[in-house]
Amino acid sequence: MSGGPVGIIGGTGLGRLPEFAAAERRALTSRFGEPSGEVLLGTLAGREVAFLARHGVPHRIAPHRVNYRANIDALRQLGVRQIVAVNAVGGIADWAGPGAIAVVEQMVDYTHGRLSSFSDVEGEAVEHIDFTDPCTPALRQVLLEAAVGAGLAVHDGGVIAVTQGPRLESRAEIVRLQRDGCDLVGMTSLPEAALAREAGIDYATLAVVANWAAGRGPDVITMAEIEATLHEAMQRVVTLLRAALPGIE
Repeated sequence: MSGGPVGIIGGTGLGRLPEFAAAERRALTSRFGEPSGEVLLGTLAGREVAFLARHGVPHRIAPHRVNYRANIDALRQLGVRQIVAVNAVGGIADWAGPGAIAVVEQMVDYTHGRLSSFSDVEGEAVEHIDFTDPCTPALRQVLLEAAVGAGLAVHDGGVIAVTQGPRLESRAEIVRLQRDGCDLVGMTSLPEAALAREAGIDYATLAVVANWAAGRGPDVITMAEIEATLHEAMQRVVTLLRAALPGIE
């Protein structure tokens, strides 16, 4: 892990980075289409950072309509060699209650119809990447050690199910995902992580639990509760990022 700015992709609840000194806004183009928005370049905790809001600003792009290829390509153009992605998710496992943060280890793909490879372009070479570990172990370790140093409780590991969205899942679907061994459910980790691997970029996911998945908690949960949970949890995410960035080289 070395060189270039660290890429941070913000999801639902993290459309901007507090205390982030953005020195430049880059409106980049890609041969894969338009990214979700401008990339903000600046410094955080003394480290050069390239920040991109996955759903645009304001939050307007549904998970299945995000141009993941353009987003990763834009960060690649800026020399990004590591990405820390922040994803709001639902909790399935007993440990994954609202407000929990996990440094995810594994992913299972339940999406369909998404452009999931840079090879999906006529004339491009087909690349069969090794995806045994979707999240780069060394980058995961930096985040885990930073959490310990900052006194933050995070879960080491977890399997995230990536569903199509934008609707939430049914009770039966969550039972299936749990039976499949998934601890969390989200909508945006794939193909993002796979594209980062194709681009040669280290990638790690900070999954922030916004609410219990269907059938795992209260029958009714309000958007106000979800927003309050995310607001508090994202403050801890920013604290973790500030602690981790100096160790990402």
